[in-house]
Amino acid sequence: DSSSEKCDFETDLCQIFPELNLQPGWIRRNGRSGMGSPSSDHTGNDTAYFLSWSSEMGSSSATLRSNVFLPTEKEHICQIKFYYWIGQMNATLVVGLREHSEDTIKNIWQDSAERQNQWIANTITINSTEMYEV
Repeated sequence: DSSSEKCDFETDLCQIFPELNLQPGWIRRNGRSGMGSPSSDHTGNDTAYFLSWSSEMGSSSATLRSNVFLPTEKEHICQIKFYYWIGQMNATLVVGLREHSEDTIKNIWQDSAERQNQWIANTITINSTEMYEV
């Protein structure tokens, strides 16, 4: 059986990104917040919430860290589907994987604002023989 957890940020940060793991600079907002682009979510809804980060908040980078996930196997793969928007030149969005036996974060995907100022859909499949965070 496949179990999936949907996180749309409508009421909170979901269980995927606990409040404690939200570094300064990240905010949960919608298009009506008056904070510039994007002015809606990926469906065009200006009242729908999403997470937003701006370098104007005083730091040049910030991390979102997930809860710990269990190891994957043939029957239980992990796919993370998400929409993202890059609104600044020279900005890079990176997805990293930290397995519990490692102290380092391994980059498993990244994008650098070549298609700027538009929502882009992406899916990442993760394989790990041990517990991990994204």
